[in-house]
Parts: sequence; structure tokens; C-alpha cells
Amino acid sequence: MRITAVEGKTLGPHRCPRGTLPFLASADAGLPNDIMGWGMGTPDTREAGSRRGSVLLALRYYGGELARLRRWTAPATLLPALGNIGINYIAPLIVAKLVGRIAGDTGIGVGSTLPYVLGFAGVLLFAEVLWRLGLHCLNRLDALGIEHLYVIGMDELFAKDAAFFHENFAGSLTKRVLSFASRFEEFVDTMTFQVVGSLVPLLFGSVVLWRYEPLLVVGLLVMIALTALVVAPLIRRRQALVDQREEAIARVSGHVADSLMNMDTVRAFAAEEREAAEHRSRVATSRRLTLRSWDYGNLRIDTIVAPLSVLTNALGLLLAVALGGGEHGVEAVVVAFTYYSNATRIMFEFNQIYRRLESSMTEAAQFTELLLASPTVLDPDTPEPLLSRAADVRFENVTFAHAGADTLFDGLDLAVPSGTKIGLVGRSGGGKTTLSRLLLRMTDIDSGRILIGGQDISRLRQADLRSLIAYVPQDPAMFHRTLRENIAFARPDATDAEVRRAAEAAHVTEFADALPDGFDTMVGERGIKLSGGQRQRVALARAILRDAPILLLDEATSALDSESEVLVQEALWRLMEGRTALVVAHRLSTVAGMDRLVVLDRGRIVEQGTHQELLAAEGAYAKLWQHQSGGFLDESPERAADLR
Repeated sequence: MRITAVEGKTLGPHRCPRGTLPFLASADAGLPNDIMGWGMGTPDTREAGSRRGSVLLALRYYGGELARLRRWTAPATLLPALGNIGINYIAPLIVAKLVGRIAGDTGIGVGSTLPYVLGFAGVLLFAEVLWRLGLHCLNRLDALGIEHLYVIGMDELFAKDAAFFHENFAGSLTKRVLSFASRFEEFVDTMTFQVVGSLVPLLFGSVVLWRYEPLLVVGLLVMIALTALVVAPLIRRRQALVDQREEAIARVSGHVADSLMNMDTVRAFAAEEREAAEHRSRVATSRRLTLRSWDYGNLRIDTIVAPLSVLTNALGLLLAVALGGGEHGVEAVVVAFTYYSNATRIMFEFNQIYRRLESSMTEAAQFTELLLASPTVLDPDTPEPLLSRAADVRFENVTFAHAGADTLFDGLDLAVPSGTKIGLVGRSGGGKTTLSRLLLRMTDIDSGRILIGGQDISRLRQADLRSLIAYVPQDPAMFHRTLRENIAFARPDATDAEVRRAAEAAHVTEFADALPDGFDTMVGERGIKLSGGQRQRVALARAILRDAPILLLDEATSALDSESEVLVQEALWRLMEGRTALVVAHRLSTVAGMDRLVVLDRGRIVEQGTHQELLAAEGAYAKLWQHQSGGFLDESPERAADLR
């Protein structure tokens, strides 16, 4: 009898590993399997090495969990195997002995068969107990391992630098880290039920068969080895079809996400039918490739395994009849037939075992692949403690270039005394936002130093450095949490009164109090329920609540209307009192009152001074001021040429 699936952990030991047939059909239907290098050649040896490295790293993590939870690992993996021995080998052995006894003694009665019957029932009950205990341990092994891997996965992502998140989609990272943890269950269950749960009983069966007739063991092992040799190349060949299928599934998922995220644009251009047609086309391709991979397993692999399994059973029966003889003749035939049938079930499961292990390790490796590249921004091995909360900032001979781009800053020097308000202005691409990111150490400079309070920021822990800075980006990110939680993110220990004062200072209360749930209103994914101006006010409230000695504002009021900007600017001026402030602005009117303006052009400081001084100098700043229209810079190429 061929058994291929099981309903769940709660079922009995006479069934195979967890998962219904639909589950088996989708067991390897996760992310594209291009991380997997098992048995698959590739022209790029470095890529293959990376794939192998990510798989080995995933195995190290999973193996580490099994070792850490060894008090659960041993009973979880061995007890079901022992239960299988009882049900699939010892119980049939008792039946075989009973059949042999009946065949040799026609006058046998119920009384003489009772010990066999009781022994048979006792073995089954004891095996069931072993299975229940094993599944009890397995449930805890899976749950504790998944929990720890979730924590490890997020810790690893938190350790990555900003560039990593610019190069990887959040949705992809989410699926990878979740799969890294959740696939541990499938890996452990496959090893428990189909590997250990089959090999340990098979070893026991081989010992029993050896006692009857050594050639029975030799014949069985030869047929299993022959099946493995024949099927292994077919499984590897099928993997190419699986790769194509997974790529098609990924394209479907990507198109769905892309369409849903841009639904307003789709509707604005009346493109619903066009997008739906594209979706239908991709789904059809996915269906075609899915059927190809399934049919290959059914019509190529299983059609080869089936005759081999029949041949194995026939060989076992023939050997038992030919070599049995003596008092164990009938008994040997029954034992050989039963044990060979159990072995052929394992032969049928070669493909499933490979698919399950390959599927779980592939998805885990897609996450560990990300860990092979070390972060570029790291805390020093021996960080310096913060000596003070001094707020003077100095860029000393700073050189920096974005990856794959020309040098932006080449020997940049800039000093910002404590308590000074600096406006950073200039055309797009001049380096204003990059300068703020370097100060936050979102990325590291190539050479030179950046100092705060006389301390090199590369010698500080990143958390200590950023505790000195309140940052408001041009496009503030909101969490899918309440309005209160979004403001309090700057200081989780802040009281409700402190949160409200910060909200009032940033004029958040003007719209928050009108919301149905007030500050308990969920703002939606990335703050979708708030307007751009409202999100900027929330970000300003965060900065106010942060109460840091250094303010870093990157177009912090760009999304505000004129009336709101006047109110928020007043709050900002109050906030900047006594603090060091670096304010990036395209709208020059927002920084005209700063202590000093720094004009950046292609990474160079071309002018510095107050608003009046720079106007009087009639240089680049004066031209920018003159060319503004409605408070914004004219970015036309002709205007840019005039400024150079």
C-alpha cells in the first residue's frame, strides 16, 4: 500500500508525515528557488558558491536550534520512529509468527492464540503512547524553534544598514524572514517522520530479516540503492521545471502587489481591464508551468518508481519462498512481504522527501543569503561612551561617493558650533540630504571624520549617536499604529500629557481632536489615512518629543500649506532655541532667518553666510533667490547653467 500524506500531528502513527495532498502539491510553491544549488549546475561558479553557502548557513541555523532544544529534539525525533517500529514491524512480526503457528498446527485453539493477540494489541497501544509523547515533544520543538528563529531573523534585519533596505523590497524581506522561521517546522517534521521515522524502522527490519535470511537484506538494500540511483537524476531534472514554475508564481505575485499598490493610477488611466488581462496571462503561464512540473513527477518519476517497487516486492516474496523453508517457511514469507512493502513505501517517498527538504531549505536559504553580505555600517568593537550631550558638529576633510557613482564630497569641511542654526540650500543633487544621512551614519564616509562634541561618530555606538539627533525627513514614514503610538515612537516612555504637548506644539491636535478616535485612531499603512501635511506634523511632533540637542530637518515643512507652515515654523523656531539645527530646504524663505546658510553645489560648499550677506555678495545664493518662483527653485537646465 502506498501512503503519501497525513492530516496533521494529532493523527496516529499508522499514517505518514503531516500535510494533505493539496499541501504536498504546494510544498515547494514558495519563493523562486534560485537560491538552491542542490544538484543544479550553473555557469557562474560564484553564484553557485553563494547558493551553497546560503543553504549551509540555513542548515547551521536549523541545526543550532535542534542542538539548543536537544531536550525536546531527541524524544521528538526518536519516539515516533520507535512507534513506527512497533506498528509497521513488530506487530506484523507477531502476526507472522501466529500465521506460522497456525500453518504448522491445525489443531490450534483460541486459548493458544490469545498471547499473540494480546501481544499484538499491546504493541499497537504502546506504539500509540510513543507517538503521542513524541508529538508532544515535537510540538514544543517546532514552536520554540520557530519563535527563536523569528527573533533571530528580525535581529539580523535590524543589524543591517540603510543601503540594504534600499536594495531590497520590504514585502520580499517580510516573506523571507517569515519563511525562514516557519519552514523550520516543515524541515523538522520531514526529518522526523520521513527520514528518521523511516530509516530507523528500516534498520530494525533489516536486522530481523537478516535473522531469517541474509539474502533478504541484500536484495532489499540493492533495490533501494538502485531506485535511488535511477530517481535522483530525474528529481534534479524536475528541479529545472520547479524553478520555472516558481519564477512564474513570483511574477504573478509581483504583478498583483504592483497593481494593488498603484490602484489609484490604474483607475485614473482606466487601465483595469488592461491590468486584469496581464494578470490572466501571467496566471495562465503559471498554471501551464505548474502542470508541467506536476506531470513530470507523476508521469516520469512515479512511473519509474512504481515498477521498481513492484519488482522489489516480487523479489522479496521470491526470496522468502525460495530460501525460507523449514519451520519458518510461512512466517518468513509473511515477514518478508510485509517488510518489503514497508520499504517500497520509502522508495515512493524519495521524491516527496527531496521536495519537502528542498522546499524548506530553499526558502530558508533565501533569507540566509541576505546574511552572507556583512553590513557596511557597524558599531566599533570597543565603542567610546558618550562623554557629553554637546551639540557642536564638524565635518573634517570628508570624502564620500555613492556606490557606483562619482565622488560627491571631496575634502568637505564644515563646522557647526553648538546652538547654531544652519540652513543647507542648493540645487537637487548638491548633497544636502546626503550630508544629513552621513551625520546620522546611515552610511559611512570614505575618508575624513565627522565629529559631534569632539567625538568621532564612527567610534560611537549607532544608538548613542542617534540619541543626540531628532530627525524629520521629507517624506515621514508612519507605522500602522495609533496616532499616539506614532508620536510616542520618539520616546516610548513619554506620558500622554507629554505626547499631547508635543502634538499641540506641532499643531497635530488641530486635526487629531476631530478624528473619531482622536489620538487612538489607526493611521493606516505608512500613514495612508493622513495627508502629506498631517504626516509631516506628526513627524515634527516626534522631533519635539525627542528633545534631542541636535535637530536635523530635511524639507520638514514641504508638504504643508502656507497657513499651516506659518504655524509650524513658529513651533520649529521655538524648538530650535538652544539647539544645533541643520535644516535642508529648497524653499529658501523657510531658512532665510537661520544663523548661517550653506550653499551646496555638486558636493562643494560654494558660499556661506547669512541671508543678507549672501544676497549682497550676488553669488550663487542670490541667483537662486532671484530664480525662485512661488517659493520653489526653477530646476531648468538653462537656470542651472546660469548658476555655474
